[in-house]
Amino acid sequence: MTPPLQIIVISGLSGSGKTVALRSFEDLGFFCIDNLPPPLLTTFIDLCADSSHNISRIALGIDIREGVFLDQFFACHRQLIQQGRNVMVLFFEAADDVLLRRFSESRRPHPAAKDRPLREAIALEREQLGKLRAEADRVIDTSRLTVHQLKAVITGEYRAGLGARKLQVTLISFGYKNGIPSEADLLFDTRCLPNPYFNEELKHLSGESEAVREFLLAQDQTTQFLERLCGYLDFVLPQYEREGRAYLNIGIGCTGGQHRSVVTAVQVARHLEKNGIWPVVRHRDLQPSGAAPPS
Repeated sequence: MTPPLQIIVISGLSGSGKTVALRSFEDLGFFCIDNLPPPLLTTFIDLCADSSHNISRIALGIDIREGVFLDQFFACHRQLIQQGRNVMVLFFEAADDVLLRRFSESRRPHPAAKDRPLREAIALEREQLGKLRAEADRVIDTSRLTVHQLKAVITGEYRAGLGARKLQVTLISFGYKNGIPSEADLLFDTRCLPNPYFNEELKHLSGESEAVREFLLAQDQTTQFLERLCGYLDFVLPQYEREGRAYLNIGIGCTGGQHRSVVTAVQVARHLEKNGIWPVVRHRDLQPSGAAPPS
């Protein structure tokens, strides 16, 4: 029997990672089409549903390039929902300064630029896509994500297919000095733990090194902290899932995001994996090399 058709609509601001997301879905086996005119949306989905090729997962890119057809998406979307189709709209965005930098680095023209400055084009696009953003099932801010991190997020969350997917947990290590992750639903502060930065042999290493990990896990404060944190998550995650929550972003912070938060996020991930939860782990502020700031 052909499984129910699952449809993901990918939209958002130019330069926010939509193309990367669409390619990631394609790598996961989704049938992908970019820039499909909304008037053809329902017809295309009906063809896929009736296809003899067992197409069960579709990802469609729809954005400002649709021009005059964009407003027709909302009627098509409502029609699909009324038909009982499994449709999810993902909206990608990023901060203006990040988009400006990305376009500067890529040297690609913005689709709304024409004869206006890039900053004005970004503002115009954000305004024109405001209604679509409001109707999205999920908004993903890629301001602090690299291409590889965005791919990891998509792969981790949609590998098994939406129908079989449980609560998707993302663990984000970060440094408080760089600000709290805007997407975090829960926050945990590891600044109460012993700081490897003040150990001359460890300060230039990161939380990904075995030496830093061994140092922290040898501390009674760390083991007790992890025991209580993991116990709390063991209790609350099933409650979130029971309430129908699809995503949960957990921020784990220290001073600079280099040592304590990194080790803690990895240890929590290992604990969750033993319970059948496969989280995405993202070290937002981790420096790949060189001297690490206080963490």
